[in-house]
Amino acid sequence: MGKKIALNVFYNLGLIISIFGGTWGFNNKQYLALALFVATGIFFLYVKLQLMKEMRATLKKKEAELKG
Repeated sequence: MGKKIALNVFYNLGLIISIFGGTWGFNNKQYLALALFVATGIFFLYVKLQLMKEMRATLKKKEAELKG
C-alpha cells in the first residue's frame, strides 16, 4: 500500500512539472518542449488513472472479504 501511495505522489509531481513546463514552453514559443511536456503530462495522467482504478478494485475486494 505504501508503494502505491509513493507512486501516486510521484505521478502528481510529474503532472505538476508537466503543467509548469508546458506553460513555460508556450510562453517562450518553444513548441517542441511544449509538445514533450504535453505528452509526458498525458502519460502521467494515464498511469495515475490506472493506479486509482486498481486501488478502487483492491479496496472493494478487501471490503467484500471483511463482510463475508
